[in-house]
Amino acid sequence: MSEQRVPYGSDALDSMISGGFLQGSANLIEGAPGTGKTTIGMQYIYNGIIKYGEPGLIITFEEFPQQYYHDAMQFGWNFKKLEEQKLLKIIFSDPHTTLAEFDKMDGELVSLVEHMNIKRVVIDSMTHFESIAVDPYELRGLESRLINALKREGVTSLFLRENDNLLGQVTHVTSKIPFIVDSYLLLRYVEIDSAIAKALCILKMRGSDHQKDIRCFRITSQGIEVEAKFSGREGIMSGIGHSTPQDAFVNVFGKKK
Repeated sequence: MSEQRVPYGSDALDSMISGGFLQGSANLIEGAPGTGKTTIGMQYIYNGIIKYGEPGLIITFEEFPQQYYHDAMQFGWNFKKLEEQKLLKIIFSDPHTTLAEFDKMDGELVSLVEHMNIKRVVIDSMTHFESIAVDPYELRGLESRLINALKREGVTSLFLRENDNLLGQVTHVTSKIPFIVDSYLLLRYVEIDSAIAKALCILKMRGSDHQKDIRCFRITSQGIEVEAKFSGREGIMSGIGHSTPQDAFVNVFGKKK
């Protein structure tokens, strides 16, 4: 893994990760259903192709390529055309097959990465590995095998993972993948003033500094837009944000004149 950066392609998000992911790194995006994990993954691949000339690969265990074509077009990203241009490949597979193909030096997926000069990979989603492992030790071994295989090929990967908790802290985690990956980005729903917002924070970035603040983000017609941090609020990552004591005092009594 080199010190060279692989930009996500969003100025605000790249500033949070010191200019981009480390080249050849494995990076985890975790969030509840609907927080935008797949959109973030698609935008990472699209930006890589369009902005940086880096071919991409999406391996999905959940959706057929046609669903990706449809979802991407909602943002103006023509994935089908990019596939026709040999700049993108979307593969519907399963964890067992994916591992087997990456384990073999002459496997189909390894050959594909080398033939297309793939630089960016998205795996959607790592949650499926939890259904094929008997115990946490076996699961960690499977996850490590895939991560190491992708690092061996020199690609910079995003691993998507579901978190069933819509609000509040995670109470039970079987997977140890947060300990294995190089960076860990968490997406959360947040209740603020009886409305739901989305929050993003970076919990870990191995071998690099990163911003520690919690940012609000939205999914727009252009993809993900990272906005300002939640100022004057605390308890954001618990799912229910509230005003800090100082701001609560000001709200009630007003500023001192």
